Amino acid sequence: MDKGNTIISFLHSKLLSDDTRRKTENIILKVALIGFFIHLALIYLIKFNVFDTPAQVELFYNPISAVYTPFSFILIYEVYLLIFYLPKSFTTYITKQYEIITLIIIRKLFKDLSALELTENWFEIKGDLQFTYDIIASLLLFYLIFLFQKQSKIKAKQSDSKKPYIEQFIKKKKLIAVILVPLFFIMSVYTFINWSAEVSISINNLTALKSINNLFFDEFFTVLILVDVVLLLISFFYTNQFHKIIRNSGFVISTILIRMSFGVSGLISTILIIVAVLFGLAIITINNQYEKSTFADNEL
Repeated sequence: MDKGNTIISFLHSKLLSDDTRRKTENIILKVALIGFFIHLALIYLIKFNVFDTPAQVELFYNPISAVYTPFSFILIYEVYLLIFYLPKSFTTYITKQYEIITLIIIRKLFKDLSALELTENWFEIKGDLQFTYDIIASLLLFYLIFLFQKQSKIKAKQSDSKKPYIEQFIKKKKLIAVILVPLFFIMSVYTFINWSAEVSISINNLTALKSINNLFFDEFFTVLILVDVVLLLISFFYTNQFHKIIRNSGFVISTILIRMSFGVSGLISTILIIVAVLFGLAIITINNQYEKSTFADNEL
């Protein structure tokens, strides 16, 4: 058992230490910057007819859409941060989920900016209308995440010092985090290779490109649902307090709602995302009221 804990601690220190996080951040930011200039160069090469694309692909039509590439790398770093904070703070882990879905919407806005039709019929054009929904949703989500983080800090102030059983729970979360790092890396590589193959095979069919905003992240949130369920079940070993069980269950429901948003489009997708974050905010707010009234000390 001690040997297993030693291996987990070693892997965690190599994959998810503060030093590794700083190095990862530095590498991803550099790659994001290089990716931006490469994307921008491709756009202008196509614009000046150095080479052609088989169709007017949005990502290669307007220089603004070049921002899509660095945002994709920023999202990769946010995925890493989500895993990084999993053993440290469950609420920060949930916050990162909300930040990721918000950044996905922001990234989509940059792509959609290149296809806007600035006419008097703004609210009659499907693409322009969806852009309106997304830009309003991004503002709402930004504020809701602020409120969620505020509630998380209130909760942290109410917490007692860590108990031995909490340390055991953290060790289990470290094991999950160590497993998630290579899993998400493999998933991202597989998704990129698979998408590239689809594009090369059906180069005149834009179906593959239309779903690019959901690439990787629909499977990503599916895995997160499973992780949240596992954490919920493990938490039963360490607490039987009703409000903590409801809190952890509520976070699972919130993640499920986010995952469901990838299965639909348009206004329904946007509403599901906002409802997911609203639900998470309501859960943690009510949980904090329980903490104040009961002075519960099982911090999970």
